[in-house]
Amino acid sequence: MSPKSKDETLSSGSRIPGFYRLTVAERRHVLRLRTALSEEDLATWEGGGLDTSTANEVVENVVGVYALPLGVALNFRVNGQDFLVPMAVEEPSVIAAASNAAKMVRAGGGFSADADAPVMTAQIEIVGVSDPNDARARVEAAAEELLGLAHAALPRLAARGGGARALEVRALPGRVIVHVHIDCRDAMGANMVNTVAEALAERVAGLARGRGGLRILTNLCDRRCVRVRARVPAAVLATAHMGGEAVRDGIVAASCFAEDDPYRAATHNKGIMNGVDAVVIATGNDWRGVEAGAHAFAATSGRYRPLATWRQDSGAAGDLLGTLEMPMAVGTVGGTLLAHAGARLAQRLLGVTSATTLGMVIGAAGLASNLAALRALATEGIQRGHMALHKRSVAAAERAAAERAVAERAAAARAVAERAAAKRIERPKPSGPGVLKGTAP
Repeated sequence: MSPKSKDETLSSGSRIPGFYRLTVAERRHVLRLRTALSEEDLATWEGGGLDTSTANEVVENVVGVYALPLGVALNFRVNGQDFLVPMAVEEPSVIAAASNAAKMVRAGGGFSADADAPVMTAQIEIVGVSDPNDARARVEAAAEELLGLAHAALPRLAARGGGARALEVRALPGRVIVHVHIDCRDAMGANMVNTVAEALAERVAGLARGRGGLRILTNLCDRRCVRVRARVPAAVLATAHMGGEAVRDGIVAASCFAEDDPYRAATHNKGIMNGVDAVVIATGNDWRGVEAGAHAFAATSGRYRPLATWRQDSGAAGDLLGTLEMPMAVGTVGGTLLAHAGARLAQRLLGVTSATTLGMVIGAAGLASNLAALRALATEGIQRGHMALHKRSVAAAERAAAERAVAERAAAARAVAERAAAKRIERPKPSGPGVLKGTAP
């Protein structure tokens, strides 16, 4: 068999050794070899994928478009499938750290993940209820009718196999809260859920003999969670100064610290969200909703806890085992994707059409980011690697600013010269005796 050409060896998978050494143009070439994206597709990211005119139709009082760096995290394998993971983030080291951690997990077989059905929850509040328990019973007795009304409010969703799945009622002092759980298929679902809440509010108020209060989705979508697991051989955790088993034990100790202390848990979870938010933003999803759901879920026990934990495997190998569980309300249709060409292209790069699969990949990015942060804390500290990349980005920014200044000075000089030339051309020609009009003096 003849040796493979360079292009052929770069034709599949998420392992791309030396990718960070390539120029931007060379990286795009590699992506073209590994995906169905064309050169014209990738050029979409040159301007961020959103122009000012389109932005003016999306939000209010537009004055421009704000850009974030977009990179690709490598080495991700989730449920046996490789993914090139787009990440939009301004913080140095996040993409490199996630890629490095994914490589370590890959040595243990890659990430495994599962997810709940894409169910979001509408909340309907009924206030002024004199007997909340009696009101709850009346609403529960009408559950079939109310679910039918919910289906009727979303006919297109029902046609795609989604729709209302269940109803539950909570009795609180002076009010009842009705939850309608809706399978949103591949949409994030906020607009669908809010539509149902509005459609049912009046009927629910009548059943409960109260007045309609708030009616909107909850971002604590605890029926739409992803669970991700990772196995890391201890040997691949080693650094130049620490053995793999010592690093593993340090990561486990850091995990236990987060489980015991909410102050540490907050920063532990921020490290997870470094990876999660970057992919959520890149793929055109609502990172604020995902953040709200994550932190609320972390506190549902009454104490704020870490979303991911790490332990040593009890087997002879002593591998490091990590698990993550969190709500994941993301979509592959609708929303920002309708207007943002860059977000649509990021989803094409990722190669997902299912919101459930997208959520599992995002969860893997979060667990990878958490592993990278804990390994750094357990070894050299968080600042050494982070600040090295930070200094590099600052230096690059300073070089770019200097180049812009030179270009601006050159442009200003050209403009002065052009204005002077224009004035010479426009200067009135002399006339008088001995000078014929229309001829050179």
